[in-house]
Amino acid sequence: MINKEGLAYLVGLGEDKEPVIDLHQGTYSTVNLTRVTEAKAETLTVSTLTGLVDYIKSSIDILPEKLLVQVKSHDEVILYSPLNSDRGREQYIKAKAILPNNVVYDRFSSAEQFNIMLQSSFVDIGDKELLLKYTGLIKDEAVKSTGDDGISQKVTIKTGIASVGEAVVPNPVILAPYRTFPEVKQPQSKFIFRMQEGPKAAIFEADGGSWRNVAIQWIKAYLESNLQGYKNIKIIA
Repeated sequence: MINKEGLAYLVGLGEDKEPVIDLHQGTYSTVNLTRVTEAKAETLTVSTLTGLVDYIKSSIDILPEKLLVQVKSHDEVILYSPLNSDRGREQYIKAKAILPNNVVYDRFSSAEQFNIMLQSSFVDIGDKELLLKYTGLIKDEAVKSTGDDGISQKVTIKTGIASVGEAVVPNPVILAPYRTFPEVKQPQSKFIFRMQEGPKAAIFEADGGSWRNVAIQWIKAYLESNLQGYKNIKIIA
């Protein structure tokens, strides 16, 4: 605790005195001081992993001897400097993936909208073709609730030019939306596929988000492969 004499001394200091003083109780300032930190470069932003790799290989900027690449998420990678004297890092370049904005989860949409979404924003693997078949052939009738146990559903679909039939909706399904950088493989994951009257369709993620970890590891593997020989770069994910 500061004694009365110390407080009186601090209060009585004039502006012409030293701004920093040492007392028995500690070091004090008579004015508010703001520390000037080291200047940092403005972060470049690219949309591909290729752009980030090309920047590193170009040597266009003078970079520190050691560098850190962090795969921050399935759609973001950042190149950092080591800690500076202020315990901060510079961000030299950031890769942020451009992803489709028409992919809708957890919400029902018309069969036509759902069909367009599948064709434009999903890789041609897994059960994509099967779902396109169902949403393309389903009739404008009620999705039958008979036999719907929460997992499987029955729908009326066209089976010929003038004939119809019942079909069991597949569940769960395996799909691979465009969810990460184009240079790496798009991870497949499980989805719950459901239909409603209208007809309407929806998919619900059913893998707990584990696909993100897969994408991150694939991004790391891509960077390690394309930055071979750069021993000064540490890649973490």
